[in-house]
Amino acid sequence: MPKLYGESFTKRDLLRHIGDISQAGGVKRYWLAEGKAAGTEAVDFRTGGGLNFTVLPGRGMDISFAEYRGIPLCWRSCTGDVSPAFFEPQGLGWLRGFFGGLLTTCGLSYLGEPCIDQGEPLGLHGRISNIPAQNVLADGHWEGESYTMWIRGKIRETAALGENICLTRKISAKLGENKLKLEDTVENLGFEKTPHMILYHINGGFPVVAEGSELICPVASFQPRDEQAKIEMERYNRFLPPAPGFKERVYYLDLNADPQGYTYAALVNRGFGNGKGIGFYIKYKKQQLPVLVEWKMNGEGCYVVGIEPANCRVEGRAKARESGELEFLEPSERRRYEIEIGVLASNQQISQFEEIVKEIKQA
Repeated sequence: MPKLYGESFTKRDLLRHIGDISQAGGVKRYWLAEGKAAGTEAVDFRTGGGLNFTVLPGRGMDISFAEYRGIPLCWRSCTGDVSPAFFEPQGLGWLRGFFGGLLTTCGLSYLGEPCIDQGEPLGLHGRISNIPAQNVLADGHWEGESYTMWIRGKIRETAALGENICLTRKISAKLGENKLKLEDTVENLGFEKTPHMILYHINGGFPVVAEGSELICPVASFQPRDEQAKIEMERYNRFLPPAPGFKERVYYLDLNADPQGYTYAALVNRGFGNGKGIGFYIKYKKQQLPVLVEWKMNGEGCYVVGIEPANCRVEGRAKARESGELEFLEPSERRRYEIEIGVLASNQQISQFEEIVKEIKQA
């Protein structure tokens, strides 16, 4: 039963008050019209509970923006939305189309630092975010007294004489709620095993990220990626005001999980709104994504914290192969990944989330 405007409605009562479900919430499909984004397909979600977000089927069905009651949740880079036609796969060219957003997917056969792996030059963070989806359907439907809005599609990373990997993605949200669910299935459609690296680049921005904001998660241990990350590494989960010349700091976090196998992380700003608080959380199966990468980038303009569940580290495929950590997909093998992203709309909700984390740590 949807809860809207402080009231709970049955399906019948709600439909008696409106002419079409789009009055209360739903999905809207359109194409961006100008600049480097021209021709890129987009789908807006309005949950009716205050959470609005935009999915770009033209960019791997990633989530380019999200807000809660007008409060931005994510960081948006200076590139803005960029058509995949401008993708530069070599070296650091990926950054020229990195809009940030709530979610940018990295992978599927490689990600991390540019490298040469077995003679093959590989750029930053892979191709999947710059491949348009196919077989896309966006819609909504009632299930009893609950209304679900969703988008589904397939993104194929392929090369003649090379990999043949298909990502089937579904993103959904329920009317009146302030969370979304991401369901991915990655399948090797080829006849040879292929490397598989995947990372969900979830990017918190101002005002969720601000001076005094923090990362809350059930950390068992953490490790700095390099010498730069060792600077004030004891404050890996606390954030600074925008600083000139700030260099990124990356940490690998090993999280504990609850008895069902789920782990959690949240970016929160308790001081927002004169102490009202704001933040968002992620929930996922640790077995699916055993590494949480934290990207702490407190620079001017580049003011962002990434919380990035992954099946690998971000030092490139060559190093992953050398260390024996590189994962592979056998022919016809499928991997499933599920992530829930939700709003923490007040300090009360932040405290409730913190209690969940404490229980996991104590267990």
